[in-house]
Amino acid sequence: AMPGRRLAALAVGAVGVVYGDLGTSPLYTLKEVFFNANHSVPFTPANVMGLLSIVFWALTIVVSVKYAFVILRADNQGEGGTMALLALALRAVKTPRQRRYLTLVGIFGVALFFGDSIITPAVSVLSAMEGLTEVNPDLHVFVMPSALLILSGLFFVQRSGTGRVSSWFGPIMMLWFFVLGALGIYHISSNFSVLAALNPRHAIGFFIEHPKLSLIVLGSAVLALTGAEALYADMGHFGARPIRVAWFGWVMPALVLNYFGQGALILKTCAAQTAANPAAACKMHPFYDQVPHAWMIPLVVLAGTATVIASQSVIAGAFSIARQGIQLGFLPRMKVIHTSHQQEGQIYLPAINWMLFPLVFIV
Repeated sequence: AMPGRRLAALAVGAVGVVYGDLGTSPLYTLKEVFFNANHSVPFTPANVMGLLSIVFWALTIVVSVKYAFVILRADNQGEGGTMALLALALRAVKTPRQRRYLTLVGIFGVALFFGDSIITPAVSVLSAMEGLTEVNPDLHVFVMPSALLILSGLFFVQRSGTGRVSSWFGPIMMLWFFVLGALGIYHISSNFSVLAALNPRHAIGFFIEHPKLSLIVLGSAVLALTGAEALYADMGHFGARPIRVAWFGWVMPALVLNYFGQGALILKTCAAQTAANPAAACKMHPFYDQVPHAWMIPLVVLAGTATVIASQSVIAGAFSIARQGIQLGFLPRMKVIHTSHQQEGQIYLPAINWMLFPLVFIV
């Protein structure tokens, strides 16, 4: 059994590295679900409850059941990730044809991870900087330049390694999740009825009521799951038990509370407004509107820091998975620079870094 102090230290480290991407999803998930110009969901209480239920059960089924309980058992000599899973799967098949199909599926999985390494920095940092418009609408002209400036800095510091600052990732993300949970509790306390969305009946009801809209909305709701594969990919760094402890003990409660708090705020603001005047368009930022205006600047700074940590985690993950791909012969040989004398896992691949950089800018 792992000593309690070591387990706690590893769990805090996992909160910083493993859950950065998942942890910044509340910045944009419900905003995309409800306030996306390409699809409009009526702000009825039934719809809000249905969408909260979809987000909750997506987190429960995909992260809690699939990753935490099932996939974390499939380690390859303590290592996780798509390449480790592919290596395990290839041992179990006999014919060359089966090996070929499995290899193609594995490569496709890795391609999706590289896609996430492009989407996460772009979407999360930009979403954090959107808080500037909540501070003052005139600051909207600085949203894009500030996001690009932060991302440029992030890609340029990869060369020197992030070993010295990474020790701060855990405590900062612990604070981030505490703030998420506290904001959620505050807004839920004004409308405890949102907790009924824990019942999957509301999610099923939404799918039955809006069959055509459901698939489009699900495409936005799945943003709540971005970064879930990090649970498995980073298993070699922390071990399965600290990752599970961090998820069930700190991360999942904070995320669920915040999503439901945002739901209570949407019900209070938009559902009431729509009921009074159905023709009026409801405009709000469900994440940033959770705090009073006086607290907006500290929240934007904290959100920006959290998204940088989340982006750093997926970029480091892209380096790791690229190195595994080179070792297995799926990628051509590339220069691999070790940025730490203590930790073998801290690496920098210039070719991958400068491939991701322009693609993140385009997105």
